[in-house]
Amino acid sequence: MTAPSDLTNLENMPGRGRLAGKTVLVIGGGSIGPGWGNGKAAAVVYAREGARVAVVDRREDAAQETVDIIRPAGGEAIALSGDVTDEADVAQIVSATIEAFGRLDVLHNNVGGSGTGKRLDNITLGDWNETFARNVTSAMLTSRAVVPHMERTGGGSIINISSVSSIRHLGVPTAVYSAAKGALNELTKNIAVEYARKQIRANCILPGYIDTPFIRRDIGGVPSYKRKGFESAEIYAAARNEIVPMGRMGSGWDVAYAALFFASDESAYVTGQMLVVDGGVTSTCPGV
Repeated sequence: MTAPSDLTNLENMPGRGRLAGKTVLVIGGGSIGPGWGNGKAAAVVYAREGARVAVVDRREDAAQETVDIIRPAGGEAIALSGDVTDEADVAQIVSATIEAFGRLDVLHNNVGGSGTGKRLDNITLGDWNETFARNVTSAMLTSRAVVPHMERTGGGSIINISSVSSIRHLGVPTAVYSAAKGALNELTKNIAVEYARKQIRANCILPGYIDTPFIRRDIGGVPSYKRKGFESAEIYAAARNEIVPMGRMGSGWDVAYAALFFASDESAYVTGQMLVVDGGVTSTCPGV
């Protein structure tokens, strides 16, 4: 099967200056392992398109790894670390971005992930609160912190990475994660309406099955594919490919270039929208 990069060559797409003069804050711009996660790819795309990029990750070395890709290619970027579920850390991150670049035009929220609560009968309150903090509270805190800076410079764009699991069941239990991403969608719509007259736009991207290092991570010392009931990472990847009408998972680059549209002035009249990037998954229905 042809790899996504062979089909679209997005990884090597040359920049066209679509974000020249803009500053982008990428929350979750590192990668959990080798390869291209959604946030890492987005940070590189933004820099390639002329933006100054503040790359934030809970692990500073992960943020720095992304910066070390951007700078040799001629881009301008800084690495920051912090916990974006913590108000004080968020304030420090935004302040450092403004200090470094003087303005903030785009916020890209890529932090998220599921916890242990999959079904109603195994949800714990701790997991519920932690998953909502990671997926929703983080976006609320960062959005609240950047909006005043965007207002002062005449507008901006907030891009929240949600999931197709926020709008449909995917055949496996994801109760807490789906609820959190659904809440993120509605938070985004509210921000969009509340700040539309300030020319601050807010939109969501809903990725489907994306091939990133995140799906190959170990959880508690157990590979993700084993937790899903598969014998190997290759078999797990093949099963995910088969689910998608296009016959393949997407890549971090597919999500990144969708985000680029929302970050650029090309989407100046688009706000409060949910853009699905899923190879056709949500257009299907289980059948026999």
